[in-house]
Amino acid sequence: MSSIDLEKNLEQVEAIVREAGVIVRKYHDQPDQVDWKGENDPVTAADRAVNAFLVEKLSAAFPDIGILAEESKDDLSRLEKEAIWCIDPLDGTKEFIARNGEFSIMVGLAIDELAVLGVVYQPVKDFMYSGIRAEGAWLTTPEGRTELHVSDINDPGKMRLVVSRSHRNPIVDNIKEALGITQERISGSVGLKCGLIARGEADLYLHPAPGLKEWDTCAPEAILFGAGGRVTDCWGRPYLYNQPDVHRHFGLVASNDEIHVEIIARLIPVLEAQGLTFDHAW
Repeated sequence: MSSIDLEKNLEQVEAIVREAGVIVRKYHDQPDQVDWKGENDPVTAADRAVNAFLVEKLSAAFPDIGILAEESKDDLSRLEKEAIWCIDPLDGTKEFIARNGEFSIMVGLAIDELAVLGVVYQPVKDFMYSGIRAEGAWLTTPEGRTELHVSDINDPGKMRLVVSRSHRNPIVDNIKEALGITQERISGSVGLKCGLIARGEADLYLHPAPGLKEWDTCAPEAILFGAGGRVTDCWGRPYLYNQPDVHRHFGLVASNDEIHVEIIARLIPVLEAQGLTFDHAW
């Protein structure tokens, strides 16, 4: 598996994800069929259709790579694989239902527990973020393809924070005060928020809460690292993939990596004041 051709894989995945975008746009023009997996956790017919398409296409194209997909039963057979696809067929389902365009299709590749490749596609705008962890990141739009680079802002007070539209945690306000942040932008989809950082249009994204899973973070992490950024949990620890428990119990911090360590150091006291610790799942 170490000889895997990431550049060739990226081209194939980009093409598959672009096909999935056609399915999303079809459902986007129809009334929704919404079910609820749990409180505040909707799933639509579009989620299921795109999930089935991606699992089928990726399994056929890459039979030796395991699958972890949000809308598929996880039988843990993936744990026997060195590499897995982490699939989120519709990141930002609430945004899809709201028809505000802030949702994406996300496919990430993890090898030996590390996110190494990612594709995040925003079908409504036809924006495709893609990246290889140690090689680079790119944005492809109808106007062409450009290389992505994070900003070089290293003053917390000047950082532009991007926060969730549907899952904004009240602790974020306390963190903003601790860091002296005044600029805030709202966006749906983890992938699109990390995409803004990769483009240099935002500098920091905080999700100081549980709820995220491996398929939420794999593709965005690979892309952001490729653009020069960084992703950790709220205690500064790197993410590991293809774990028996796919939950991200300790939140997420994504940044341009200029002062990531300082941000974590100033974030931790705010979390501890809320009774949150690094060794007990939130």
